Amino acid sequence: MSAFEIRTDLALEARESITEADSELRGVRVEEYYKKEEDIQVTKVMIDTKNAAKAMGKPVGVYVTMEAPALVEPDEDYHREISECLAKELLDILPDSDKEQSVLVVGLGNRDVTADALGPQVVDNLFITRHVVMNYGKAAYNCSKMNLISSIEPGVMAKTGMETAEIIQGVVKETKPDVLIVVDALAARSTKRLNRTIQITNTGIQPGSGVGNHRNALTEDTLGIPVIAIGVPTVVDAATIVGDALEKLLKEDKEFERVKYMGHHRLAFAELNNMYMTGKDIDAVIKRVSFTVSEGINIAMEKTMESLET
Repeated sequence: MSAFEIRTDLALEARESITEADSELRGVRVEEYYKKEEDIQVTKVMIDTKNAAKAMGKPVGVYVTMEAPALVEPDEDYHREISECLAKELLDILPDSDKEQSVLVVGLGNRDVTADALGPQVVDNLFITRHVVMNYGKAAYNCSKMNLISSIEPGVMAKTGMETAEIIQGVVKETKPDVLIVVDALAARSTKRLNRTIQITNTGIQPGSGVGNHRNALTEDTLGIPVIAIGVPTVVDAATIVGDALEKLLKEDKEFERVKYMGHHRLAFAELNNMYMTGKDIDAVIKRVSFTVSEGINIAMEKTMESLET
């Protein structure tokens, strides 16, 4: 059996796995800071070279990870703080964020599968403005400057019979947005980051990659416009959980036979192929986190608004 490969969509975890293996990581820069009042750890991983991208298994670009331990808690004030932090990081990574732009937000995922419903539910809570501005002008919002926000929920191939990329390419061609923001559920390496982490990247996204269901990529190369991806890990590969438990057992039991261990963990990985775990309260978590993410996008998009009264 081939070596088991840890599956994660988070660049932060990919970097950690390489660091744990004592490998050199040239071409990767890391910046970290902790917001004490909000209890949010922000880590920015910048992959600068193709060799580093190959080692990380991630495209060249910037990956911002926000770790908020209380993201799953029903604290509205805390979620507002996370939304504001998300807005700041989004504006930092968004090209020409100080200018008026047409922004298309894409909610990826399957609304009927709770752990995969993040994207569609984020779209539900967005402040959509494009249709009003095009029909009545910016004066309808008493503004002289504002972003034009539109959104789409493309669904999944099993329902539409079309690749997500095909649908998005058609919409981009007709509406001509300046930038694309894609929201999707991700897969994590660690259970401690499940539903507690938000990743923002300027490299785009490959829908379904977290669960091994690779679809055509949504990137600047394929769409012709900058693509910003926002994701929250909602599932963990079941084999990863088993592997972690066995590794811990091996460390604690000095007399545990390594050969026997290897045989058991390989068998477990084979049995758990294509199985993913999520929390028992995932429905409430998705509803709460999707609103937090949508508010972050709304706050960021409102930053360029200028009132007619000023």
